Amino acid sequence: MYREEPYTDMKELVKNDMMAQKYGMELVESRPGSCRVSMKVRRDMLNAYGATHGAVIYALTDVAFAVTCNSGGVKSVALAMNINYRRPAQKGEVLTAEGSEESAGKTTALCRIKVTNGEGKLVAVADGLAFRQRQ
Repeated sequence: MYREEPYTDMKELVKNDMMAQKYGMELVESRPGSCRVSMKVRRDMLNAYGATHGAVIYALTDVAFAVTCNSGGVKSVALAMNINYRRPAQKGEVLTAEGSEESAGKTTALCRIKVTNGEGKLVAVADGLAFRQRQ
């Protein structure tokens, strides 16, 4: 079922995101234009080399992107996302994606998502462009 109205409660947005639920993502903090989402790396999230699969890290950034660009009360959907992976993450590590809105206009918003490990080291950085659906 497609949802027409924007979310006003970011906890509800994350609760209704099946990927976030599948990977055990938790909304740590949310304010208009920013958020933090965390996830503990499990065995089923690893690639053939034993590191966290890039698709899992991408999923974490995508959820943080969704919260960041929707947290201002305007329904927003992704137009584009670019991600750069900086270091591997291992089973048992807690990854945190911190999103911030860099620029927001009438129809688009640009957000940056940084993923760090428990030591605060950069795991990945992503830039997402969102379309803002004003009603």
